[in-house]
Amino acid sequence: MDDETARRLNAINRAFYERTARNFDATRQRPWFGWARLLQSLELPVESLLDIGCGNGRFARFLTRQQSQPFGYCGIDNSADLLAFAREELTALSLANCELIERDIVMGALPKRHAWLVAIFGLLHHVPGLERRRSLVRSAANCVLPGGWLAFTAWRFYDSLRFRARIQPWDADIRVEAGDYLLDWRRGERALRYCHHIDDEEHAGLIAASGLRVVDDFRSDGGLNRYTLLRRDL
Repeated sequence: MDDETARRLNAINRAFYERTARNFDATRQRPWFGWARLLQSLELPVESLLDIGCGNGRFARFLTRQQSQPFGYCGIDNSADLLAFAREELTALSLANCELIERDIVMGALPKRHAWLVAIFGLLHHVPGLERRRSLVRSAANCVLPGGWLAFTAWRFYDSLRFRARIQPWDADIRVEAGDYLLDWRRGERALRYCHHIDDEEHAGLIAASGLRVVDDFRSDGGLNRYTLLRRDL
């Protein structure tokens, strides 16, 4: 995908979260069911967490309820509004340290951070272009400390008739890749978001791009999320 198209798609999503941040936060309070399964496959306690696309910080909140030991936390997101919600919630938690970074990692690079657990939840479907998605997974894998873990999800929205009904037409002058869709949002504000459906073939390519060893791979959350947990061996 060319840079101009990627910038246009990214701009759609930046506008989406600026418009819907409050409603998005309100509807994103509960933990995903798959997170509990994920933690069964890695070794608690988590000593440090790099949360790429952290949104309102709900995975960090979930993790604090699963272990008594505080952990270092770094959350990265390009939405100032969602980071503000995250900051409000996380300051009350017993974290060893908490860093929240506003950065557009879709079009830019990850900050130089390393962690025992690196998570990419609910983000890859917003990354335009196959090579950018692979590059992000590769970069995230490089952030994993020896003996640590990388966990990422792919939202399989196209497998759901409910979400297929939300697909809207593209403008005639935009050239997207196979699996790229424009979905409408039906909670409070009406808005559009760019989403890419990662199928099994592409998912395998993302795993390969990480260069890490697969520990677990499963679908959860009503079958709409495919989870992969990988490990960097010592």
